[in-house]
Amino acid sequence: MRRHGRALLCAVGLLAGATAACATPAFPPTPPAHPTLSGAPAADVPPLEPPPAPPVIAGLGPGTLALLPPDARQVLVATGSGADSPDTAVQLWTADDGGHWTAGPVWRAHNARQGWTAEHRSGDLHSPIGVFSLSDAGGQLPDPGTRLPYYRSDAFAVGGTGFEGESLSGAFDYVVAIDYNRVPGRSPLDESQPLGYYRGGGIWLHVDHGGPTHGCVTLTKDDMRTLLTMLDPAAHPVIVMGPADRLRQ
Repeated sequence: MRRHGRALLCAVGLLAGATAACATPAFPPTPPAHPTLSGAPAADVPPLEPPPAPPVIAGLGPGTLALLPPDARQVLVATGSGADSPDTAVQLWTADDGGHWTAGPVWRAHNARQGWTAEHRSGDLHSPIGVFSLSDAGGQLPDPGTRLPYYRSDAFAVGGTGFEGESLSGAFDYVVAIDYNRVPGRSPLDESQPLGYYRGGGIWLHVDHGGPTHGCVTLTKDDMRTLLTMLDPAAHPVIVMGPADRLRQ
């Protein structure tokens, strides 16, 4: 900013009375604090609206909350017991029109055998850490009444045993695809992996079989059925998943 002033010359004898004039320079009057036109009273200025409060979801720190899409009104939080643990607690949070969040019941769950990773790779036996949308569902059983697109198929049938010798039969009776390295809007069985096959894929929420997984998050059959009936695509549901200490960041 450049200041503009009025130079005053006070040399004795330059002009008659010049000294007196310099002693009392005529600066322009100070403008009123709130100038108005024609003496009209100043209009009331409405106060600025405060910024919206960040979501309040137990267990999620400011860094994790900042990753939530602004239009997400359903947040499924999968909180791992530890970075290397296959045990998880899952809870659905739902926001009303005023932005107030309400917690649902806590469901016991499993995640991958080796715990969690921020850099998931195919076959690493870790569940990916992050925030992912929930777009599509399916399973071997008929649609239980979900509002998500539901792809029923006998291709969801599975056999064999898990890491602890438990039967895998019925594990894919109900499935919700976690949108990690997949194309939303397709069946969970779709094998497209935009990030490349080396980054792994096929990460689902599905029916628990009583042991750790290759990368998925599993709930009891009743809890999966309940979750499917609660998820609403109009609420733009997402899952936030990772170990507890990471989610608190």
